[in-house]
Amino acid sequence: MPKTASIIIIGNEILSGRIEDANSSFLARELRKLGVKLRRIAVIPDEVEAIAGEVSRCAASTDFVFTAGGVGPTHDDVTMEGVARGLGMRTVLNPRLAEILRTECGPEAAQASMRMAELPEEAEVLQMEGLRFPPVVVRNVYIFPGIPEYLRAKFEAIKDRFRAAPFLMKKIYVAGEECFVAEHLHRVVDEFPRVLVGSYPAVNVPGYKVVVTLEALDPEALERAEARLLALIPEELVVKTE
Repeated sequence: MPKTASIIIIGNEILSGRIEDANSSFLARELRKLGVKLRRIAVIPDEVEAIAGEVSRCAASTDFVFTAGGVGPTHDDVTMEGVARGLGMRTVLNPRLAEILRTECGPEAAQASMRMAELPEEAEVLQMEGLRFPPVVVRNVYIFPGIPEYLRAKFEAIKDRFRAAPFLMKKIYVAGEECFVAEHLHRVVDEFPRVLVGSYPAVNVPGYKVVVTLEALDPEALERAEARLLALIPEELVVKTE
């Protein structure tokens, strides 16, 4: 069975539409490449209780939880407190992160930003080469900043922790509308329960009207499912396969 993950996007600016969320799509793509099955994406406000409730739920139901946002020095950066409460902990000053802040920000700036060093008591600071501020993990909860460039750099540094057998994919490009292949897709779904089948209409794309995807961890099951679907779809509707 593949490992599972949840993503929690934290920020009033996302919910108000002031900022467009780029982090969930990035994490979803990267986790898929690593063989991790994403089960949930939640977007919640900068509120301690909302964060605590979502973290508690996701940490209990998936192998990995990734939070993005709310880890800066300002009044609305309450992710650490929310994560701690969701896991039944208190926050404490982390000496390692406090020292990093003093070194990077200088004594005066560090004093104003020292609340960033208040971490859940079981938090682990993952010191990584080339990163000014290291990623933080608490049990199975990985805490990232909301700025996409920073999140991506930190995720890249630790992504091998999550690597498993990757999902494999086949694509079939179809010249007809979904109604021409829907019955065939249902049959393949029933016959190959370990293969994930998707159907995506292509709008204003010359040459084809639907892209059918088949994904699986088992290459043999994937090959058999593709062969079965190609045998069901009328040959004249199949534009190409990948």
